[in-house]
Amino acid sequence: MMLASRLRRLPIAMRMLVSALVLVVLVLPAAGALLSWNFREAVNTAFDERLESLLNVVIAGVSYDVRQNALVTNRQLGDSRFDRVFSGWYWQVSNGGERVLTSRSLWDQRLAVIRESGMTFRSITGPRGKQLRLLERDIRLPNLDEVLHVQVAASLDEVEAQVARFQTLLWLSLVTLGVVLVVLIGLQIRWGLAPLRRVEQSLKAVEQGRQASIETDLPRELARLAGAINIVLERDQRLMERGRTATGNLAHALKTPVAVLGTLVERLPQEQQEAMAAELKRLDEAISHHLARASAAGPVTLGAEQDIMVVLKPVIEGVKRLAGRRGLVFHCDVQQGLGVRIDAQDLQEIVGNLLENAINWAKSSIGLTSAVEGGWLVLAVFDDGPGMSPETRQQALSRGGKLDEARSGSGLGLSIVTDLVELHGGELRLDESPEGGLRVEVILPLAHLRSGL
Repeated sequence: MMLASRLRRLPIAMRMLVSALVLVVLVLPAAGALLSWNFREAVNTAFDERLESLLNVVIAGVSYDVRQNALVTNRQLGDSRFDRVFSGWYWQVSNGGERVLTSRSLWDQRLAVIRESGMTFRSITGPRGKQLRLLERDIRLPNLDEVLHVQVAASLDEVEAQVARFQTLLWLSLVTLGVVLVVLIGLQIRWGLAPLRRVEQSLKAVEQGRQASIETDLPRELARLAGAINIVLERDQRLMERGRTATGNLAHALKTPVAVLGTLVERLPQEQQEAMAAELKRLDEAISHHLARASAAGPVTLGAEQDIMVVLKPVIEGVKRLAGRRGLVFHCDVQQGLGVRIDAQDLQEIVGNLLENAINWAKSSIGLTSAVEGGWLVLAVFDDGPGMSPETRQQALSRGGKLDEARSGSGLGLSIVTDLVELHGGELRLDESPEGGLRVEVILPLAHLRSGL
């Protein structure tokens, strides 16, 4: 199962290259073996034809001398190897008994006679143990009643040398051809998949917010795919903008009647005023809560890279003024040039609400710091207030409650902050601050930017 899963996840280029390598490894050796066999057969056929020609020359030159009562030859074969002793090239004419005529190369050795009808090829072991290819047949001569057996034999060394030389050149050529084919196939795959790499780069640019749609200057098949994806992206973008607009309109539509009701409640008798004010407060908090959740529900994976210092500058300036009016010291240590892919308004809401909560609970100081841990950006908001116990922090995260349930008008609930952070692929942590209060860490995927952006 694991192997099948890995094979399914193999890149397309790797799949094509592996299949091409398998094809080359299987086809080229098979072709080489077939060519080698055909060449050996052709050389053997040519060798046999040569032996047949030599046999005919021997037969044409042999005669029977009645006066000498002996076999004689009056024709040379034109090959000096038949005159060189034990050269591997021999001919012999005999009656199977004492009447024998041989080439000089046989010297005192004789070829074994096996009478068979017709012309016969066979392999034998000749003088000095050398393997020979032998051709033989029976003939009759004028003035001689005996049947003569004519044989021509030649060493196979020449054939084996030719075949070995051919095989060496063949396999060198096939290896070279295989290497060239693999290189060319690799180049072909790279060229063929270049449009897919352009689509991938274009998708990354859309994901990082550097462009709004995928490039469509592509081959016809991919151009249609890119066009379809662009239609989906445009539709999602319109839906997201429409949803955010509707959320804002709904907020204004509900806030105004609630404010008017709050003004009217002040005119009621005291006993009725308290009950109505409590219900209006619950209604206002419920509206704020659910509208904030709705505004955080849109897709943000296509957000552009944001420099956190640039985005948070107005929030930090506002918190400085608010902390100063309340007599609090605001420690801010946020590095420039650190960025995340997040909607700027969402980042401002996250940090702004956490700082507002810290101000509400702090005794003398609050702080905002940034740090980098691996590929993550850690924004920490802390105060020197009463803080929260480990059990309370765990319950707050699990139930999505408010950071300050004991106070009213606290703004965005912890569940909304958590939703926004998780929507951007991050994590929210609650811990104890070194000053004794609460420390809230917002962890988001880091995107490095140039300093001074």
